[in-house]
Amino acid sequence: MLRQRVRSRSFPFARVGANAVVVIFALALTWGGTMLTLLALTVSPSTINALSGYRTAYDYLAALEPQDISASTRLIVALGGLIACLMFGYLAWRAVPRSYLARTDLRLVGDRRGSVHVNARAIERAAEIAVLDHPAVAAAHARYATDDLTVNIEVSRADALAATLTDVHQRARDSLARHELPALRVNISLVRLQRTNRRELQ
Repeated sequence: MLRQRVRSRSFPFARVGANAVVVIFALALTWGGTMLTLLALTVSPSTINALSGYRTAYDYLAALEPQDISASTRLIVALGGLIACLMFGYLAWRAVPRSYLARTDLRLVGDRRGSVHVNARAIERAAEIAVLDHPAVAAAHARYATDDLTVNIEVSRADALAATLTDVHQRARDSLARHELPALRVNISLVRLQRTNRRELQ
């Protein structure tokens, strides 16, 4: 069965910042809701204005003229908006979940008496060892999924590259059969061509 996990890679700053934004908006909504509730209960508008200052702030902003806003004020507001845009954009980007497919063990036998599972890394290692036996392969890294096995290889010789890939593919399939594993679909990917004959042991 193919399982999926959702992993959110976030730094402490991102978590603290996101929580702070949520708290600020929650307090603002709570405070505004409280003022509206008091107005609905026929509390005096002067009392509400003394608590929140909404009418004073509205009258001040409504009386502003273009000449009342200086160039320095415009610059400060523009810089504040830019900083807020960058900060909120960063927090939103960090909050996006990074999903990935989780590897699962391969179940070979299962009945009322128990079951046999093969670890994903064991399957990958079996293919890697078989591939590394080829003299032209310098390094190999396998990745097991639910229905297939992908082997990324690095070769040290460019001659007969097609034959090398074919042989490596067959070696990986033979290794699965030799270890009595199911015949998975094997994908061979050439990721690097090394110019030296060094072999990388994994």
